[in-house]
Amino acid sequence: MRLAQEDILRYTLDASWTSPEWPSGYWPDPKLKVTDAVWSRTVEGFRRDLEAVCALAQDPGRDLTARIPHGEGRTYLRQVLLVADHNAYHTAHILAVRKLLGGWRG
Repeated sequence: MRLAQEDILRYTLDASWTSPEWPSGYWPDPKLKVTDAVWSRTVEGFRRDLEAVCALAQDPGRDLTARIPHGEGRTYLRQVLLVADHNAYHTAHILAVRKLLGGWRG
């Protein structure tokens, strides 16, 4: 989720951004040892980029229906909705797995 969200945001705001290779660039390195510090940085990065997407959507000076100058016809609104849809889709999977594994409170 973090890597895709970052890619969508950076692509939207930076004409020089190069997206990662598909699909390997959208998954963490399988050799990476996930420590508490790595997890914390991941969560912080996700939250920071989500805040930036929200700020983009709430910017009164930006016409969300305008096409991104380098965006192949895509609009800012499309990009914001893409982030929302992608995050919702994967959050639902996370919640379903937690529930199935008995890791859900309430």
